[in-house]
Amino acid sequence: MIWKGSCCCGGVRSGGDFLCLLLLLMGFLLPACRTRLYTNHWAVRISGGLQEANWIASKYGYINIGQIGALKDYYHFYHSKTIKRSVLSSRGTHNFISMEPKVEWIEQQIVKIRRKRDYKPGSIQSMYFNDPKWQSMWYMHCSDNTHLCQSDMNIVGAWRRGYTGKNIVITILDDGIERNHPDLMQNYDPDASFDVNGNDIDPMPRYDASNENKHGTRCAGEVAATANNSHCIVGIAFNARIGGVRMLDGDVTDMVEAKSLSLNPQHIHIYSASWGPDDDGKTVDGPASLTRQAFENGVRTGRNNLGSIYVWASGNGGRSKDHCSCDGYTNSIYTISISSTAESGRKPWYLEECASTLATTYSSGESYDRKIITTDLRQRCTDSHTGTSASAPMAAGIIALALEANRLLTWRDIQHIIVRTSGAGHLIANDWKTNAAGYKATYMDLD
Repeated sequence: MIWKGSCCCGGVRSGGDFLCLLLLLMGFLLPACRTRLYTNHWAVRISGGLQEANWIASKYGYINIGQIGALKDYYHFYHSKTIKRSVLSSRGTHNFISMEPKVEWIEQQIVKIRRKRDYKPGSIQSMYFNDPKWQSMWYMHCSDNTHLCQSDMNIVGAWRRGYTGKNIVITILDDGIERNHPDLMQNYDPDASFDVNGNDIDPMPRYDASNENKHGTRCAGEVAATANNSHCIVGIAFNARIGGVRMLDGDVTDMVEAKSLSLNPQHIHIYSASWGPDDDGKTVDGPASLTRQAFENGVRTGRNNLGSIYVWASGNGGRSKDHCSCDGYTNSIYTISISSTAESGRKPWYLEECASTLATTYSSGESYDRKIITTDLRQRCTDSHTGTSASAPMAAGIIALALEANRLLTWRDIQHIIVRTSGAGHLIANDWKTNAAGYKATYMDLD
């Protein structure tokens, strides 16, 4: 179902991970290359429940915003008399809070650099949809004009068996989604949505002249745009429920990420994220303590203990020789790291190669390659969605079809199914090898 890229099976890791470990160790030993920016928000672990947390917050001049997602005993504290952004950590008298017996841990939140993983560029006889862009969605189906049907990921085959994502819930962790878009409003799920940046329930993006916050809406349409409504496109899981978490349109901190990843884990099945640390070839970064705990809690207790499914874009730093195994989000055992191939089957110029990539779906490539068609801001469509940002939601949509077929699949089952059902297809690469598990994979040459 998903085109296969480089992978490691059965927990076996390649030399790329040892290189990453070395770089991580170096990152801890070398001086920081960026100045830390401390916010006026704290994450606090307090035993004794909400009443105790409120009392401690009031005693030291904080405001208790509430529990951090689904993390029990962790609270979000805000202090209005502390500078919003500072290169120095707070030294005020309110910091005596750490001496309280019920306070087990406290951490002032630091702004984290997180980039959206798109990039800015210099017919089926038995299936019919009235959506005007359907015939142009080359990565979804084969038409009479498509040579050898190379781009088919067997999505239509799943539809013919009756799987369209019904009763599966996916949320897009990004810069918000346009919930009133004609292609999204029918499948929009408010219980899978939240505005972490604004601390309210409405994930609508912030509009400006540049359409800067279009990213989440574009990803959402790929997954669950409504079919046969005569508007724009057809989503891969067009009967699934789709939500959005607005969390990239403001300071991104460990607490912001943890809240997003732990939103309503008994309701949401799949979390799709098309962002990460800088893809500049020199940044080594990954989840901090709260986010690591959110991942662990999700796979252990999410979906009624079957495990939340986290789909992640592998990164667009190929031109900078970035290595996605040094990105702690795509390299996590808890995430499904998805890379890109162009329509031609060739590696896109932005592709990062590493052993943590589990599989590959379609996106753009060279200027002459077609891009991904999806929903856009202001109730429009676009035919220029790009990067691994476009590939991860495709995988999320396909996983939704699989979950509808078998709701009892665990988070590890999904990873194994991806490895077992993926194939090299028409992917053009000269470094395919058969690994110890008997699967074809490609690996970055570290010589």
